[in-house]
Amino acid sequence: MTQDLTGVVYLTEEGLQKIKDELAFLKGEKQEELANKLQAAIAQGDLKENADYHAAKEEQGFVEGRIKDLEDSLRRAKIIEDVGPADKVRVGHTVTVVEFDEGEEYEATYTIVGAHEADPSNGRISNESPFGRALLGAKKGQTVAVQTPSGQIQLRVQTIK
Repeated sequence: MTQDLTGVVYLTEEGLQKIKDELAFLKGEKQEELANKLQAAIAQGDLKENADYHAAKEEQGFVEGRIKDLEDSLRRAKIIEDVGPADKVRVGHTVTVVEFDEGEEYEATYTIVGAHEADPSNGRISNESPFGRALLGAKKGQTVAVQTPSGQIQLRVQTIK
């Protein structure tokens, strides 16, 4: 799981609820399902060569790791509420930028969110992503550079909401 340098996990109220829901599912229904799978596999006998048993144990390890990650995120969660004035980009703001990439200009709008809620295909970018890091602290009219795998691009901040 990613986090910012202060150890805070930024979440909206909706994102917090999604984590709580996933945690409840994993600790309840999913663990019960895994217990049943393990019980059935153990009943088959020889555990050394029992593929069902090994698959269930592997899945159980994954689920337990995910539970620990989610519980840790909840402990460090900070709800994005009043993001403050829109004089500079902060987590929670929606930013419209003009992207300058190889002589082309594109307008794009991004909402800066915590890593848990990032969904770039829907314009929700993580504060920890290259775009998010570049935009944080930028002011309206400012141009920032973003290093991408295909090279550097420039973003000029048009609006901050």
